[in-house]
Amino acid sequence: MAAEQALTAGDVVLGVEEEFHLVDLESRCAVPRVPEMLDELAALDADAFAAELKPSIIETNSDPTPSLTDLRADLVRLRRMLSSLAQERGLGVVGAGSVPLVDASAGGITESPRYQRMRDEYQMLAFEQQICGTQVHVDVPDRDAAVAVMQHSAPWLPVLLAMSASSPFWKSEDTGYASSRTLAWHRWPTAGPPAPLRDAADYDALIEDLVRSGTMSDPGMVYFDMRPSAHQQTVELRICDASPTVDGVVLIAGLARALTVHGVRAHTLGRPQPQYRPELLRAASWRAARSGLEGDLVDVTGRELVPPSRAVRLLLDHLREDLEDAGDWDVVSELALEALARGSSAARQRQRANRGGGMEGVVDMLVAETLGEQEPELEMPVPQAVAPVMLGDYRPPSYDEAVDADGHVRPTYAWLVSNLERLGPAGLLAHEKSRDAEQRARSMFFPQPDEPERLFPLDLVPRLITGHDWEALSAGLVQRARTLEALLQDLHGERACLRDGILPRSALRWLPEPGDASSMLPPGSTRALISGLDVVCDGEGRWKVLEDNLRIPSGIAYAMADRRVVRSVLPELQAPEGVVDSDEGPALLRAALLSCAPAAAGDSPGLVVLTEGPDDSAYFEHAMLAEEMGVPVLEPSGLRITDDGTITVAVSGQRVDVAYRRIDEEKLYAALDADGRGLRDPLQAAVRENRFALLNPPGNGLVDDKAVYPYVRPLTEYYFGEKALLDDVHTYACGEPDQLAHVLEHLHELVLKPVDGYGGAGIVIGRDASATELEEAAADLRANPASYVAQETVEISTHPTFTGVDLAPRVVDLRAFVVLGDDPTVLPTPLTRVAPPNSLVVNSSRGGGSKDTWILR
Repeated sequence: MAAEQALTAGDVVLGVEEEFHLVDLESRCAVPRVPEMLDELAALDADAFAAELKPSIIETNSDPTPSLTDLRADLVRLRRMLSSLAQERGLGVVGAGSVPLVDASAGGITESPRYQRMRDEYQMLAFEQQICGTQVHVDVPDRDAAVAVMQHSAPWLPVLLAMSASSPFWKSEDTGYASSRTLAWHRWPTAGPPAPLRDAADYDALIEDLVRSGTMSDPGMVYFDMRPSAHQQTVELRICDASPTVDGVVLIAGLARALTVHGVRAHTLGRPQPQYRPELLRAASWRAARSGLEGDLVDVTGRELVPPSRAVRLLLDHLREDLEDAGDWDVVSELALEALARGSSAARQRQRANRGGGMEGVVDMLVAETLGEQEPELEMPVPQAVAPVMLGDYRPPSYDEAVDADGHVRPTYAWLVSNLERLGPAGLLAHEKSRDAEQRARSMFFPQPDEPERLFPLDLVPRLITGHDWEALSAGLVQRARTLEALLQDLHGERACLRDGILPRSALRWLPEPGDASSMLPPGSTRALISGLDVVCDGEGRWKVLEDNLRIPSGIAYAMADRRVVRSVLPELQAPEGVVDSDEGPALLRAALLSCAPAAAGDSPGLVVLTEGPDDSAYFEHAMLAEEMGVPVLEPSGLRITDDGTITVAVSGQRVDVAYRRIDEEKLYAALDADGRGLRDPLQAAVRENRFALLNPPGNGLVDDKAVYPYVRPLTEYYFGEKALLDDVHTYACGEPDQLAHVLEHLHELVLKPVDGYGGAGIVIGRDASATELEEAAADLRANPASYVAQETVEISTHPTFTGVDLAPRVVDLRAFVVLGDDPTVLPTPLTRVAPPNSLVVNSSRGGGSKDTWILR
């Protein structure tokens, strides 16, 4: 076809070669029975079926077509034809990179001169080639264009491998890889990423050299991840595992055509070929084989690790024009997002193995999926007595989220406990070493004065929240954040809540005055754009709000990083229901921040993250959020105030319209810009004149002091006429004489908190305090009653946490992040914090840790 024709993507013809394992339906083992079926298959469709190197593997060839719809129909036709003949012989057909069980008789080689020669030359490589792939052929104008397509496509091919990964098992063992087929495949001397080549002549010279060297016996043994076909005018994608589902094949085929069209266009327009280090391409393929869609992937163009959701979206963005031109965008983008939500086939196979049926159950599932049938849902396991090793001595003191009062694992956690039991203490300890290495590689530190490179504490046992619970909790959190925003607006305006006696003046340490920074916001500005609300489950499993944080709440990036680390080091842990993607948080946060830009900023407001710098214990979060949002992270000295008062990035000169403030307001205002100018006056003037938005603005601490906490529920009804959806912990305002008397009498039963405290500092837990500590607390309380509140001691829920030996119950809370704006929402990045042994204090600065929080679909 002519080069001009190739630019019309919808006319480009493609075809698919699929490889399948034959398995005995009784033993579930791969068996070498392809030869006995070939004649009958040839009678049905002479060109559609072919033998492979192993006599237990058969190949199908679809009809060439420009239509993904027609391709799907033909793939279904061939699978049904093959499955029908197989079933007559008591066999099943499996589309997957590997099959978990292999009959000893399957070790032979198909009888043909070429395959026999390969057996003699390559020995073990041939004997262990018990793997299946999916190959996609796409028409190209000529072989020069095919080579160009290889070069332009190379950095994106590992993403396709991750989406297709379907070979976690080899000979009944979990390999630890989502695509063990890739490991086996890359042992061949001519396999792997495409070599950096200029044109077809350069490619042919390479092939000639390889044949002459004896490395390969014929040109058909070029096993690059993408290559020009040896016999057709096509480029052939070869990197992917075989797929159990037709949808998986259609997705890969659609992306392969778009990559081809993109490369042909670049070649036709004379664009230079991209240059990438072959070692990085190979490393990206290795990472994709290791991770599948359950761990981080290498963004080759950006030369960094990214979550799979971002890698897939980058690929879709790269190919959107080509997919739309072909009419494939809706189908391919929908299938890609479904694949992200569902996870890789490798993850589903591990789930099936761990939930029941072992390797035989995995084969049954793959046979059903390959035939296009839905395997009957497994019943959830009946709660069993706690496991004898990991939970042998598990004795929760109150309500535990995973284990009930009778010592039985709750149904939601049954699959997780089963997986943890399979790993055992030694397995988890090994994964903890990987965790530490991952955290160091990501600079995931939470520094303390005596430990500047302290890793952010992370327990590998995830916390599970059902979708139903999360929906109800989110509604209550949004309602509470709206109440706090209404209170801030009221206190900076009419102060109706004070006038009407809903909030006593004694609950406020100060009130805004006209000259205060918090009074300078233009009308209509959102004050509590981002809030971090701390909630706990009580002794009956009910959610209660513990604290409100409206100043500069931290934890979003740590929650995201926890997910990435756990996903990377424990890919075998996959929830049967699926887990909500936490990587959407930065995009939602960015949109909310930009929605607050001054009107004069136009369509492209400049956004930065303001930080104190590496000395801040949460600097990791500041840097990560800035990177995820694609904006600069700056210390105050990274700003420059121009002569006309415009705020800019000192290095680039880019105008700054919105700043996400992650630095104490006084430190920010006391700082100097890049030219040594004080920042207080120009920043405050820019905010007052609506030329600049500082978020969260100064002054939000007015309503997140703990003295305001007891009045938030009545304020909800006052402002909105609604009953509060979330309970809170019964709290005593010590500034009220009658309540002070009660607190002093019952101090040994209560939790005493400074109204302006944070990070767990200054808290006295009465039941755990010594007599001397109680006496000192009472004396300070009498001297400064308005500086404290007291709360009833709540029986906070516990959660299994790995101790290095077994699982033990530890108190947990949840910090959820609410973003107000046009569409108030709770970010899908809640941070579970874990208290140390025998403690109720979860703060990281006080020895607490964290968990990955899985919101189940």
